[in-house]
Amino acid sequence: MPSRNHLDKIGRKKKKKWTEEAMERALIEVKSGRCTVRQAAKEFGVPKSSLGDRVSGRVAPGSRSGPAQLITSADEDLLVEFSLYMSKHGFPLTKQQLVSFASSIYKRQHRRVAFSKLGQTWWLNFRKRQEKNITIQPADNVVRGRTVCVRKEAVEQFFHLLSTVVDTRELRDKPHQIFNCNEMGFQLGRKRVILPKSASLGYKPAPGQRDHISVLACISAAGVDIPPFIIYSKAYPGGVCYKTQGPPNALYGWSDSGCVNSELFKKWFLKHFLLHAPKERPLLLIFDGHKSPVNLEVVEAARKEDVILLCLPPHCSHILQPFDAGLFFLLKQRFAALIGDGCATDSHFAVSKKEFSGVFKGTYQVVKEEEGVRTVKEGFRKCGMYPLNHFAINDGHLLPSHAMGPAAGPSLSTSAQGMHSVGDLTAAGPSS
Repeated sequence: MPSRNHLDKIGRKKKKKWTEEAMERALIEVKSGRCTVRQAAKEFGVPKSSLGDRVSGRVAPGSRSGPAQLITSADEDLLVEFSLYMSKHGFPLTKQQLVSFASSIYKRQHRRVAFSKLGQTWWLNFRKRQEKNITIQPADNVVRGRTVCVRKEAVEQFFHLLSTVVDTRELRDKPHQIFNCNEMGFQLGRKRVILPKSASLGYKPAPGQRDHISVLACISAAGVDIPPFIIYSKAYPGGVCYKTQGPPNALYGWSDSGCVNSELFKKWFLKHFLLHAPKERPLLLIFDGHKSPVNLEVVEAARKEDVILLCLPPHCSHILQPFDAGLFFLLKQRFAALIGDGCATDSHFAVSKKEFSGVFKGTYQVVKEEEGVRTVKEGFRKCGMYPLNHFAINDGHLLPSHAMGPAAGPSLSTSAQGMHSVGDLTAAGPSS
């Protein structure tokens, strides 16, 4: 970590007293033989050593002074464009996220260089270079867990953005091109047993005996699904039976927590969603990106494939997430019935890690059935996403913006001078 004195000196660097135009004229005079390096440097007011380096070829004409840039100007422009896109589509980046994305760009170009991430010095210089394009603003207040009421302004902004995208890309009557994805969790435990009361007093479940499994479901407003993505905790089950017995064309992955993360979302989007999604374009994909922010590769692929990514506001999934409005309850109810567990509202299920995919295969059939399709469509309607209707949200769940507490931290946003309109981003279609 650089010292504060060093960081303070960054903005007080000595500026060069010569221009590139003067250096070019001096270089022409020397190469034409009309002046020596010393004479040209004195006449045009440029450093003799710098001019000599350009004459000898050690430095290319037009090169910037100082150490080499860690990220090229073109890649930095790409990073700014990425930040603007994310901000205008519901998930403004924090400083840590932007530095992480910049580091991934650097690693992509310098694969053989041992490197962790860009530091504070790069961040301060980046802010100074891009002060006309981005600004730092307080983020929304962070509340642990779900809140009963959410900011009315956040919901209104989301519906304004959704309406603009739907109208601009002519998706208002195309439910098969509007997709929502969400993650549901299953806590696996052991089978319940009946014990005498005297024996049960000292009984405690052994720690570490439960596994967590998440399922990422993605279904269109027309009720057409993308095969599920099953995520195990810590490792895959042994053998291959979990694949052969699971839902057809399902994707599998694992993470330490058993939940989707940025890398797993990238794997799902690039290798699964784009493979099974309809060929019509554009597509709209709505999801909660605050738990596992998308990375640069996902946004690049989405713009190339003409897929519009739209993020739900934070802490609003209980009123804006279509699957939470009925489908997930129906799936867990069916799952509990298949394993003979009557506790349908409980997220703990007495099934092993190896058996899970086989049981879930039977559970997931409800998505294909009339009841499941009707539940999905009803979820989209209740949340006001399709048909588009922001009045579908009960005002009792909304709080005025001034009723929320102070902001928790800064995030990146667009400034007035560098702002892209939603129309610019959505009407552009696939990027070249």
